[in-house]
Amino acid sequence: MKHTEKELQLIKDDVSQMWKLVLSQLEKAKQAFLSHNVEQAMEVTSREKRVNAFELKIDSDSENYIALYSPVAVDLRLVLSLIKISNTLERIGDFAEGIARYVIEDDINNYPPQVIEELQIENMFDTLISMLSDSFVALESENTRISGKILIKDDEVDELYHGSVDILSKHMQETPSFIRCGLKLFLLIRKLERIGDHCSNIVEEIVFYVDAKVLKHGGK
Repeated sequence: MKHTEKELQLIKDDVSQMWKLVLSQLEKAKQAFLSHNVEQAMEVTSREKRVNAFELKIDSDSENYIALYSPVAVDLRLVLSLIKISNTLERIGDFAEGIARYVIEDDINNYPPQVIEELQIENMFDTLISMLSDSFVALESENTRISGKILIKDDEVDELYHGSVDILSKHMQETPSFIRCGLKLFLLIRKLERIGDHCSNIVEEIVFYVDAKVLKHGGK
């Protein structure tokens, strides 16, 4: 392996480690929210600094790699994609921490149990975890054939997000004491919807690196 290839592989390895950490953060945020587990939520918030540290290191190492080796073609596409992917993973980590904080601050309580089922929040979490996991496989295997399947899942998350407005409005009208909690739940669902968008952005970066195609703004 040439020296330049080794340097690039080290950056890719850091992105892989960051990815696994963020995936774990999202899984723990889901468990903390569904089981009202404050201890698990605090674990998510305490590990957020590790996510941020990964992003800073990857940014710095990538900039140094570009400055030292002036990569072109596929190597340049890879390092540019890794920078953007790490930035996007950091944003997903932020959203996972935000969800955990709802649990710690007990911001979402007193909701009727059936509301969470109607909103399909667990389904949203599972879909996002699947998107993040599948896109990791796509990068590791450099196989973009599953990109369409991942992007379709984002549409499913969007549908649940848009449907949540009517569900929450109905419950808030019927139970005025639920209004504050309902608004907080909507903000949480909005975070989940944004995670879906970020997962789609990651897929776009993988397609750019592997296939040299730009999906951004071009429709899915």
